[in-house]
Amino acid sequence: MAELPVRGAMAGRITKRAVDALPAGERRWDGELKGFGVQRTKGGTASYVLKFRAGGRQRWLTIGKHGSPWTPDTARKEAQALLALVAQGKDPATEKLAARDRATFAAFAERYLAEHAERHKKASSVRDDRANLRNHLLPAFGARALDQITRQDVAKLHSSLADRPVAANRVLALLSHIFTMAQAWGEVPDGTNPTRHIKKFKEVKRERYLSAEEFVRLGAALRQAEEQGSETPYAVALFRLLTFTAARCSEIRTARWEWVDLQAGELRLPDSKTGRKTIHLSPPALEVLAALPREEGNPFVICGGKPGASLVNYKDPWKRISEAARLDDVRPHDLRHSFASIAVAGGMSLPMIGALLGHTQAQTTARYAHLASDPLKAATAAVGTRINGLMEARLDATAMQLESWIHEAASR
Repeated sequence: MAELPVRGAMAGRITKRAVDALPAGERRWDGELKGFGVQRTKGGTASYVLKFRAGGRQRWLTIGKHGSPWTPDTARKEAQALLALVAQGKDPATEKLAARDRATFAAFAERYLAEHAERHKKASSVRDDRANLRNHLLPAFGARALDQITRQDVAKLHSSLADRPVAANRVLALLSHIFTMAQAWGEVPDGTNPTRHIKKFKEVKRERYLSAEEFVRLGAALRQAEEQGSETPYAVALFRLLTFTAARCSEIRTARWEWVDLQAGELRLPDSKTGRKTIHLSPPALEVLAALPREEGNPFVICGGKPGASLVNYKDPWKRISEAARLDDVRPHDLRHSFASIAVAGGMSLPMIGALLGHTQAQTTARYAHLASDPLKAATAAVGTRINGLMEARLDATAMQLESWIHEAASR
């Protein structure tokens, strides 16, 4: 490694302020950890370095460039770990050169995306994979060889996302599958998946159901947006169709007219999250579709701002409509849950509700099971109140009241 001018040798602990102030073409050593330093190239790039002796020779190793994930603190911790290896008689510089000859996680991740994800996963899942790689996995493991990623490393990353348990578990699941494919393709030995035995965080399903009064407010907000022209008819139609069908937002947004059979009352999706799917259209949904203008040259039911495209930005219209309806905490997906809650209250069975929602597994629908107790509670309250009224009534009126109530119940 070429020698650079040394600035303020052993002048104190390296801090972010010291790194930012380091001129181009100079190097500075840490005043607390021997051999740990930072240097800035003439081009302006700052990198953390470590100088040590191994096998009787002086060795140099670049820890990484200043910036996420390398800060003075994280680089110092890495330097301490490397010096611990040196104390054990190892040469981390030689091991790092050897690791370069092996597949890096970043390189294998690209192979995983190209040869597996893009061939076997849905486009939305591939987008999620790329986002999790870009935001979490590559910054943590991108430059490492696959066999250098340990269970402790994975546990640390998973733990760092504890405030976002769902995201943490999705990252863990993706990493697990990447290593499963690495084993299948012979890149790492069987039984070396570093995600094994790492317990996922408990995920609390978000459940938000609209009450009768909230449905009234939503209907009023949609009519107001329609009458005033504050939203496009397609945005208004999207939210009405979500309410009337319990479909997923993406299923309605990307629906094409060729998939709609108004006469049969069906929207037949060639593909969805659960494969081919038929969405049964209720009379209100059919009315929405019949009144919706069709754009010439646009195959989509819910048209967007660009010619021939579907609606992409639905979050802004929903934000305005939900605020007008005083439903600030409601998401479009909650309309699907609300559909299910109304179905449960109406006495429909969970298998029937699962079929309406397009669930392929019974446990997915089971999340609505607790709602089935609400009608029973109401019935119990009504019966109990009636009985209490009879018991509190005068003896000479009891028979007449009981006979009247039985007659009333039988006539329903």
